[in-house]
Amino acid sequence: MAVVLAILAVELKNLLQAAVCLGGMCIVLGILFAVLNAVYVGVFQLLIYAGATMVLFLAVVMLTEREEK
Repeated sequence: MAVVLAILAVELKNLLQAAVCLGGMCIVLGILFAVLNAVYVGVFQLLIYAGATMVLFLAVVMLTEREEK
């Protein structure tokens, strides 16, 4: 699932959908770390990457002006 979401995050043309796929990939990786008994790394994966990075990326995407088609 993480590989599919990573490929979608790179290949999608819509930035909002790509950001959601990137966030989903970070969440899946955090769960994978937790399953592998690396709970500490999994928590940081969820907090830092899925939380803070996605909030900043989505804020930038929403604040940029797009051309009307």
